[in-house]
Parts: sequence; C-alpha cells; structure tokens
Amino acid sequence: MPIPADWPTTEAQALAEQERLRPLVQTHDDPGDAVAPDGGRLIAGVDVAYDDEHDLVAAAAVLLDRDTLTVVEQATAVGRIPFPYTPGLLAFRELPAVLDALAALTRTPDTVVCDGYGLAHPRRLGLASHLGVLTGLRTLGVAKTPFTFDHRDPDAPRGSTTPLTDPATGEEVGRALRTRPGVKPVYVSIGHRIGLDTAVRTTLHLARDYRLPETTRHADSLCRRALADALRSGTPAN
Repeated sequence: MPIPADWPTTEAQALAEQERLRPLVQTHDDPGDAVAPDGGRLIAGVDVAYDDEHDLVAAAAVLLDRDTLTVVEQATAVGRIPFPYTPGLLAFRELPAVLDALAALTRTPDTVVCDGYGLAHPRRLGLASHLGVLTGLRTLGVAKTPFTFDHRDPDAPRGSTTPLTDPATGEEVGRALRTRPGVKPVYVSIGHRIGLDTAVRTTLHLARDYRLPETTRHADSLCRRALADALRSGTPAN
C-alpha cells in the first residue's frame, strides 16, 4: 500500500488541503440516492488500527447487508503511517489505508460509516467528509466522544437525540444519539451526500443490539486482527 506521491506531509499542507476540500462537502441527501433511501442496501464500515512503534497502520472495510446486518464482504490494507499524529488532522494518517481497503472490495457500498467525525470537526472536514469528497461516496461519521463540541445528554430511551453544537458559533454539527436505553450516546455527523436526519436513522438501524453500529464493530475487530497478523508475520508494509 504505497502512500500517494502527492499526499500532504506537513501540517501546513494538510490544513491547506482541508480548506480546499471543505467547500465540496454536500450536507444534504443527494436526490440521486432516492432509489437507495436511508443508507441503501450495502453499507460499509471502515476503521483503522496503528502500531506507531513499527510505523504501521491497518485499515478494514466491511460491507454489510442493511436488512440482515450480515457481513457480505470484507477487505484490509496495511501500510506505513503517512502522517504524524496531529489533532484535527487524523484523516491524513488514516485515509490512504482506508482508500486501499475500500478499493479491494468487489462491490461499491451505498453508504460508508466511519469511526470518527464528519462535519463535527474544527474545519468541518473530519475523516467521513474527507473520504466522501475524495471518493464521491455517501458517508457519515459515528464517533464515541463529542470531541470539542457541546451537547446535552439525550433522554434515556433508545432513539433520543440532542444537538451537537460548536460552542464558538452555536452551529449544529451533529447529534448525540442514544442507541441503547440508558447507555452513553454516540455522536453522529454528516460526512458527504447525506442529511443529518438520514445519518441518524441509518446509525440507529445499524446499532440494533449494541451501542456502536455493526459496521464499526466489525471493522474495528478486522483492522485489529490485520495489524496483529502483520506484526506477527513480520511482513513489511510497502
């Protein structure tokens, strides 16, 4: 998995790239997706695992059938970590591997669920939005923490939501969503080509039995196994 030759390598380059891509994010449901409402039939989850000591990142893409939540295909990619850890710029560490894992799937997902943020990002271009703009896929972000944004806890019943807002502007950048009664919420944000209501409904459907959506649960497990296998085998990344 070679790193793209033009991939940003400095913070200044990465910030400039975020500013360039940010206006391209589509924050509403794409009219062309009317034939695949609420996420479509094939929904992918993507996630990554790192070993900084060995300079390795492993990404997983797991494709699920929306109706049954069963895995229909999965793929992994392992490579060198292409960017240093910098808050707000994590997409530049993760995306080359994620793009390779998605490219290894033989079917194109209707929606991709990212373990992280989309618009809920200081520059409104988290991993989910960045991935959506680069690929043209419909994407959304489901994060485990609210990052730097404000929210009230949703009511206890499953499906309750409250706005996730930017404290500096008051802008709604996502929603806190209760996927399990009385269990702490997840934080849903638009990625690309999807409205917030649709992103919330899709997440709730995918989180049928657990706090996290099945897409994230499967992708998290797979990328960790891929990283462990790479370390155990001693196979160097490209």
